[in-house]
Amino acid sequence: MNHRSPVFVSRNNPKIKQIRSLRQRKGRDETGLFIVEGIRHIGEAVEAGMQIDSLSYAPDLLSSAYALELLAQQQARGTTCLALETAIFTSLADKENPQGILAVVRKPVWSLTQLHPDNFPWGVALVAPQDPGNIGTILRTIDAVGANGLLLLENSADPYHPSAVRASMGALFWVPVIQASFADFLQWSKGNSYTLYGTSAHDSHDYCLVEQYHFPLILLLGSEREGLSSEQRQACDLLLRLPMHGRATSLNLAVAAGVILYAMENSIADRGNQSEGRTSAKE
Repeated sequence: MNHRSPVFVSRNNPKIKQIRSLRQRKGRDETGLFIVEGIRHIGEAVEAGMQIDSLSYAPDLLSSAYALELLAQQQARGTTCLALETAIFTSLADKENPQGILAVVRKPVWSLTQLHPDNFPWGVALVAPQDPGNIGTILRTIDAVGANGLLLLENSADPYHPSAVRASMGALFWVPVIQASFADFLQWSKGNSYTLYGTSAHDSHDYCLVEQYHFPLILLLGSEREGLSSEQRQACDLLLRLPMHGRATSLNLAVAAGVILYAMENSIADRGNQSEGRTSAKE
């Protein structure tokens, strides 16, 4: 970065208006763009090879040497970098006490046809999840266990909602997220010989008692409120149950996914490093 006084842009700048529009799903869907806030998250997006449309920053808030270097690198690449007065930047930021930098990033484009057991040996499918925070947290767990991605089926919350982006802690940039109908998902999974493991509180196997999970596989979970429908349960090869010993009758969706994913990860410990087959947004 050069050390000349920054030229601040007006709140009426078209890019500023665009950032405001991206707070709504309609704006994200229409433009194919979404917002990433915070130094660490933007650094992850850059490292993953995501396409950065623009960077906005507040010079009075931004002191991190790493962040300033990110700005310098993006300026050198020709990325639009906007200096904003603190009040304008704060009005755009979703977080309290913002770090002084946010990026507008282009969504990667994925489809089921790009995925197959060679590059997607195992992953998670969620039917109509409504909490974007759960989506982001599950993405973070998928990354942690070395699984290969997330499939969002039917009428799902937006994985590019600011809460989902934040909760994913950068995992959103490294693993594919595909949105599809349940019918298309079922045709794809059966056509590629995936084993479908669903979750159900009734007529199912205790996940702890499964001796070995068979790959390639998909862990299929229903929505936070409804769970899997009868038709969706029937499509599964095996239904799993998490034992509940207290008064609670269910676990949070992201917690349930994490418990079962780590059990599955243990099942493949002797199968070599599954992460070798992972696909990233930069490929």
